[in-house]
Amino acid sequence: MRTMLITGANRGIGLEFVRQYAADGWRVVACCRKPAAAEALNRLAAQYPDQTTVHALDVTDHAQIDQLAQTLSQQPIDLLINNAGVYPPAYGDALGETDYAAWQHAFAVNTMAPLKITEAFIRQIARSELKTIVTITSKMGSIADNRGGGSYIYRSSKAGVNIVMKSLSIDLNPQKIIAVLLHPGWVKTDMGGPGALITAEQSVAGMRRVIANLTLQDSGKFYAFDGQIVPW
Repeated sequence: MRTMLITGANRGIGLEFVRQYAADGWRVVACCRKPAAAEALNRLAAQYPDQTTVHALDVTDHAQIDQLAQTLSQQPIDLLINNAGVYPPAYGDALGETDYAAWQHAFAVNTMAPLKITEAFIRQIARSELKTIVTITSKMGSIADNRGGGSYIYRSSKAGVNIVMKSLSIDLNPQKIIAVLLHPGWVKTDMGGPGALITAEQSVAGMRRVIANLTLQDSGKFYAFDGQIVPW
């Protein structure tokens, strides 16, 4: 049985990843900040009790990350999905009104946490069959694709994690570990809003097709959910 560990698993895209991988027979390690309040995730775990475990994890708490890695030290992890992310409120993310505390928090969650989690679980990933790390990012972190300006906090935090994962793909290549970035599309979630273009089910199904076809030669690339390469 292959194992997937995912952060931000309590709603939206993260919850849908849990649903689809558990339904396909994977062992799923689902992480979120407040498991007691994650009703939908707990229902899924009850539906797949032999496959799904739910763990408390605040991705900005490095001690908690290290503790979870120690708890799961004997468990190979085929697929790590860095999904947890924050989108700052509209006010505070525009020119002249920057909320610098919110910016620091966005970097802690969106940029630093994926690297910290990778560092903590790298031994389990290296022992697995698939050896794959996926980080959910956004086209808003693409410098080439930025035609709208604004969104300084979100754009910079995602551009930051893009370069972090590109460097990681180079450093982990000798261990034959794949590290890629995925843009999920504009998805109908709490973050994406009701006017988004696709559902979480469509987004995750597309990303899973990309993940299933990855090879070591793809490491370091930036894909959209439909398999298209996203410009940096």
